[in-house]
Order: sequence, then C-alpha cells, then structure tokens
Amino acid sequence: MNACWIDIATARGETFSGYLSLPPTGRGPGIVLIQEIWGVNEHIRALADQYALDGYVVLAPDLFWRLAPRVELAYDEAGSARAVELYRAVDTAQAAEDVASAVATLRGRPEVTGPVGTLGYCLGGQMAFRAAALAQADAAVCYYGGGIADHLDLAPRVTMPVLLHHAGDDSLITPEAVARIKAAFAGRGNAMFADYPGVGHGFNCWGRPNYNQKAAALAHGRTLEFLARHL
Repeated sequence: MNACWIDIATARGETFSGYLSLPPTGRGPGIVLIQEIWGVNEHIRALADQYALDGYVVLAPDLFWRLAPRVELAYDEAGSARAVELYRAVDTAQAAEDVASAVATLRGRPEVTGPVGTLGYCLGGQMAFRAAALAQADAAVCYYGGGIADHLDLAPRVTMPVLLHHAGDDSLITPEAVARIKAAFAGRGNAMFADYPGVGHGFNCWGRPNYNQKAAALAHGRTLEFLARHL
C-alpha cells in the first residue's frame, strides 16, 4: 500500500498525526476514518488500506495524541484496560474538532478529487457523527457509534447523507438509544439505518470477540454502495 503518516493542523495551530493511505490510482474521493478506543492500530490501518483499495484517499487521525501520541493497543486484557483509560481521559469535544480538522486537511490534499466523508467505529462512530456536523462533511458512516444518542442536539446540523450501522445484541448501545437516534431523523430522508440481528458491539473488528464475518461483509457492502452514491 502507498501509505504514510502525515501532519494535521488544528484550528488552534497545533499539529498531530494521521495515517494516510492512497488508492492504487493515487487519487479519489476522501474518507476520514476514525479509530476505536484502541488507537490507530493494525486493525484501523488495515481498514484504511481496505478503503484505499476501494478507490478512496483515506486519512485515519490519531484521536489520543494529547494523551499518548500514536498509541497502538492490542485487543487483549492489558490493551483493553489501557484503551478504557484513554477513552475516559479524552476530551471528546476536542477530539471531534480534531476530526473536523482532519476533514479540512483531506479536502486540501491534491490527491483528493471528490467529496470527503467521515467513517468511524465505536467511539469513532460517535466522532464521525459529530465531526460531520462540525465540518459539514459530504457524507457520514457510523458503525455502532457509542454516545451518538447523547449528542442528538447536533442532528439538525447533520444534513448530509448518513448511514448508521447498529448491532442487534449491542451491550453498549441500548435499543432505546437506537430508537432515539432514529426518531431524531424521522421524516428527513437523509439517514439510512442498517440493523444486524443476533450480533454484538464491535462485529466489524476481526480482533474482537464479537467479530461476525457475515455481518461485517454485509455492512462493508452497504457502506461501499452508500459511499459510491454520495462521494
């Protein structure tokens, strides 16, 4: 893969890193792909490369750079404990602004020849939603975005197409939370919801116990169809 780490400038003049992966053609629409709580680890970089092979210029920003720059955690007990510590310590409002800065950075790259969307997993799903509102991204995809239901005040600003994937047996996102998200977009026409009965939170990640190959493949196909239509 044609990939490297690049600098991203914040609105406050700070600089942090992001993993940039280019498609085989070297050019294409853009995706800001947002990590889980385990950092921009092997799994997230693999996802960035996967979407790059699908033809997108992909940038995965380091959300924890103020706490532990370029932290890369495994899905074992020690890695997960550290991931939870970082999640509890991170300022999510600041992180959402950082993702919006990543959108601006990607829009300014010469390799990006089309619209730019946000796409995230778990914490990253929440960030994809919030940053889409802040940066007015061209589309957003949220995989089991924990905490979205707590930020529905942003829903009126999410006017771009948005696709939300939810696990049917999610221990972190309740059916009531999913219902609230759906109600916030009722009658608006820009939101698509994909539900996956019988699978748990994190079903897209091959490094986590809840990984489900069929649901992950189905979600990836739906995401590609959505992105092809809107980016």
